[in-house]
Amino acid sequence: MDIRKAESSQAWDSFLGKQRYRPFLQSWAMGEVYRKVGQETVRLEVRDGDRVRGICFGHVVPARRGRHLAVPYGPVLEWRMENEKWRMQTLIDALREAAMHHGCSFIRISPFWRKGTPNSPFSILHSHPSPMHLLAEHIWYLPLQEYDAWSEGTGDMKHGTTRSEDDIFKNFRATTRNLIRRAEKEGVTVEASKDPARDLPFFLELHEETRKRHGFTPYTNAFFRSQVEAFGAISGCTLYLARYQGNVVATSIHMHLFGETSYHHGASTQKFGNIPASYLLQWMAIKDALKRGDRIYNFWGIAPEGTKNHPFSGVTTFKTGFGGNLLKLEHCMDIPLSNRYYITRGFEMLRKWRRGF
Repeated sequence: MDIRKAESSQAWDSFLGKQRYRPFLQSWAMGEVYRKVGQETVRLEVRDGDRVRGICFGHVVPARRGRHLAVPYGPVLEWRMENEKWRMQTLIDALREAAMHHGCSFIRISPFWRKGTPNSPFSILHSHPSPMHLLAEHIWYLPLQEYDAWSEGTGDMKHGTTRSEDDIFKNFRATTRNLIRRAEKEGVTVEASKDPARDLPFFLELHEETRKRHGFTPYTNAFFRSQVEAFGAISGCTLYLARYQGNVVATSIHMHLFGETSYHHGASTQKFGNIPASYLLQWMAIKDALKRGDRIYNFWGIAPEGTKNHPFSGVTTFKTGFGGNLLKLEHCMDIPLSNRYYITRGFEMLRKWRRGF
């Protein structure tokens, strides 16, 4: 068993596609996105001879508050290895070495591991719960097969029969069903772009409007372009456009890899705020996922129950109206590499207090 720098995109994605949880943020293409926007990347794989048994992708974040190595929804290990603490420790040691090589003051790991997983990354010594989340930790998802791959079983050991559109639609909240029908009656149309690079400006314009309306820190336009380019090259994303009276009123970027569809980015305009175009857009994306035979439709993050000022509070009712289940993930953790980390930690704790969550 050894840990080495990954060289083969095929071996990497082949391993990832066979695991129980297959976050596209750990895909080879995601590393290419960050590389294209100028961030240094780290790809490590755990090998047993010629067999890949684990992967871990990270990218160097040159933030003013503290240069660090971010690991988005990783590492991904064979499920048997989750109980092998010493192997996890060896991987963490390799990450430390890589992060220090890149001049980082800490590592921030946001694992896609169900909360309460035995021997989770929190069991590794010299780590701290992060003051801030790196990614969504309360995931709302819709099983597209009768067998719920995220709640039962491991890997590809079992498959379920794809659910019908009628079965899924009838389990939506009544309000959601009515808004979908109303959007259709109002003449809203939804299309999957045949040329995402050409149509991306529609998304960028509405995303900027949405950002100003809700006051969140956005990805850069270069990031969106790189993501559409990298995942488009492997047929891994779809740009949806909802039109009303000739205007694009809602748009989204959906990722689909390894039998899972993720609603990753969305935007809409307030100009036609009374037209429920986003509901019809989601329904079309769900139907497309069913046609592909996907097993999971991931709505991404929602707010934890009982929180008021969480960044996902505004979209929680919208997402949960489509039915589905909640998957709680382990909280983000930090591994300090130098005393500079504690300055960053103090700043982030203050910012979290000011935001009220």
